Amino acid sequence: MEFSSELLSKASRALDVAKAADVRIATVETCTAGLVSACLTSVPGASAVFERGFVLYHTIAKTTGLGVPDEVSKQHGVVSAEVTKGLAQGGLDNSTAGVCVAVTGYAGPGGGNDRDPVGTCYFAAASSGKPTTERRVVLAGSRNEVRLAAVAEALDLIVAQLEDN
Repeated sequence: MEFSSELLSKASRALDVAKAADVRIATVETCTAGLVSACLTSVPGASAVFERGFVLYHTIAKTTGLGVPDEVSKQHGVVSAEVTKGLAQGGLDNSTAGVCVAVTGYAGPGGGNDRDPVGTCYFAAASSGKPTTERRVVLAGSRNEVRLAAVAEALDLIVAQLEDN
């Protein structure tokens, strides 16, 4: 996949901030199915900072992946702040990265519900010794437009986690 110059610039910024903080990046992706990882690794030199990505696409993977208790998924839903936060922490715990960003969502055209319509995405970034940063965003557009907008949000969240806390 070829990413826009805007996305590649965001990826480069996230890598630069992580490098300056002397940490590696991990990702946990559901609706983006590896696009955040692919965007990061499209930047030359990313291998010095990007450690790994986890793609948990099927519902069973989201509900049980990376140590998120099944009860959390049952109570809040697999697309929720609570699950996304658990996935970010699980990605951190199952890697040697210093920051992990997670994204869950309804890219469409199906899915969604009254509380979280199609286009709703949850993001969380976890890092050692800092509170986890969370966001809920409702993105507009086609399935691919939502997924690419989610990549941008995830990259911005990595920077925010490392700079703002």
